[in-house]
Amino acid sequence: MASLHEKGRGVSRKDLLKAGGALALVAVGVPGCDLLSTDPGSDRSGAGRGARGMEAPDLAKKVKDGTLPAVKKRLPEKPVVVQPVDRTGQYGGEWHTVLQGSADSSWANRILCYDYLLRWDAEWKQMLPNLAERFEANAEGTEYTFVLRAGIKWSNGEPFTADDIVFAQNDVLNNTDLWPVAPWPAQAEKIDDLTVRITLAEPDGLFLQRQCTALGRYLIAHPQHYVKQFHVDHHPEAAAMAEADGLEDWMALYTAKVDPLLNVDLPVLSAWKFSRPADGGTRAVAERNPYYWKVDTDGRQLPYIDRVVFEVISDVQVMVTKAVAGDFDMHCRHFNTLTNKPVLARGRARGDYDFFDLRSGSMNHTLIQLNLTHKNPMLRKIFQNKAFRIGLSHAINRQEIIDTAFQKQGEPWQTAPRPESELFDEEMAKQYIDYDVDLAEQHLDEAGYADRDANGRRLGPDGKPITFSLEFSGELRPEWADTAQLLATYWKAVGITVTAQSRNRALWTERVEANEHDAVIWQGDQGAFNARATILEPFYFFPQNTGSRYAIRWAEWYATGGELGEEPPEPNKRQMELYDQILATTDQDQQVALIKEILAIAKEAFQVIGVGLEASGYGIVKSTFHNVPAEMIDTYTIQTPGQTHAEQYFIQA
Repeated sequence: MASLHEKGRGVSRKDLLKAGGALALVAVGVPGCDLLSTDPGSDRSGAGRGARGMEAPDLAKKVKDGTLPAVKKRLPEKPVVVQPVDRTGQYGGEWHTVLQGSADSSWANRILCYDYLLRWDAEWKQMLPNLAERFEANAEGTEYTFVLRAGIKWSNGEPFTADDIVFAQNDVLNNTDLWPVAPWPAQAEKIDDLTVRITLAEPDGLFLQRQCTALGRYLIAHPQHYVKQFHVDHHPEAAAMAEADGLEDWMALYTAKVDPLLNVDLPVLSAWKFSRPADGGTRAVAERNPYYWKVDTDGRQLPYIDRVVFEVISDVQVMVTKAVAGDFDMHCRHFNTLTNKPVLARGRARGDYDFFDLRSGSMNHTLIQLNLTHKNPMLRKIFQNKAFRIGLSHAINRQEIIDTAFQKQGEPWQTAPRPESELFDEEMAKQYIDYDVDLAEQHLDEAGYADRDANGRRLGPDGKPITFSLEFSGELRPEWADTAQLLATYWKAVGITVTAQSRNRALWTERVEANEHDAVIWQGDQGAFNARATILEPFYFFPQNTGSRYAIRWAEWYATGGELGEEPPEPNKRQMELYDQILATTDQDQQVALIKEILAIAKEAFQVIGVGLEASGYGIVKSTFHNVPAEMIDTYTIQTPGQTHAEQYFIQA
């Protein structure tokens, strides 16, 4: 179920939608030397031919025993061919990695659930066919047709067809009990067994790009032959089944049954599927999908690795200890912080691992989001005062935070696109970043808060000292503990009393989405790597969705078309109008021009305070774990490391 309308969660259309005329066929061809190809080619090393078989030995044994069809019958007619990063691999082994608690769906999804109808290439420059062999769109961006690869099967051997997508759209996404607000208002129509047409209620120039992201899961995660039994419209007994399982209603039952991390019986399309779920235990296991629909350049079925084994650990320092001990084969989340890098660097020989580079997709390691829609009218008035925000910004010694908390990595930076982006604006990135206490005092005085009490604390409109809490999730980024304390010290020096408050991530999220927070720290983890990223996820630049933690109520107003939330000020309303225009066009150049207007308004409004540009990161990989690129883009939007085709990783001593 959606917590808030996903409106606007897409990326810029490239030139895949042809302007003018009727339906234009879009079938992205990929050269044989590219990472993803639709035709088998020769692997670069020549290693691994023939002798190692066309499928994993455990599957070959099942074929011989008669418990599994032959590999040719399990693969589609035209399987996706994956060009290995280094060389073709060998079958076998376990990928040992880790989840930060049983609720760590993000890392599990990045490894297991990165395959959608379409996908981005590893460099995030072009869209590629994936489960869909080809796709079409009309010029208006209201009608999209997908032709699925013939012969793809779910992990239980049942065919993946247009019926699955029609069911997902019409029976799930359009069901207001399951989805009070659909991610995209649309109707799906089956043209034939492999062809489905989705007609949108209104133009959406970002619809294809959404299918390359985690949003793409909405259409391919509902095997109708299995999940219909939990849907009351198809099986009236679903309500009784829910009651028997101790669940509140059939919606809760359905939601639980389509969760691939918890329901081991759910058929999937991913390279591995859970056989032992992440449901509160200390270990979760995902086994090879015998019907996975990709092959290497020798035509051998992927994945190479037999299973993925997730240890479930909440304490990051325990993870570091186990990493140094060599317990993890490949990992690039949770413990790969700047603070932990010296320890992990010293442990490389002992743990038999090395680093690979992560090119950060984040614009900022610390965004300060004051709650502009605070329930307290006094704090709301203070926070909405631009001069007050500028004063706080000038009071921050960013270089000291970077040197102290972030191992001297990065540079002072506001809420602005990265230097690599086509949308980079140096003035936006550098405004109000000078550490100048006198200038900070001047702006706070101009904001109307020059009066102080006997202790030097500035007084708000109600005559009381200005004080608020700054909440952060230390379990996500340990650097924030020192950062928050430093911020409190800087602001105390200019008469503002702030309490740094660490909360676990779940409680932090709950408070933010309920609009219970004063101010929060989070990372600028989306919307700034390139123009595609910014158009896809601009929620740090205007109140779009729950990611816009500085203005939850304004975002709610936008997401619900004014039915809920609070009407925002004119500059933000103008941004929302511009974003609606982005959704209504299929012209990439026009989309870029419109997002530039949105950014110009964000620059002037200065609603989110940034601290420092996120530096490049790192992951760890053991010497026996192969085909991991030496460098990869790191962002949830392209499901790192999923864009590097985890199915072609392999283990060899």
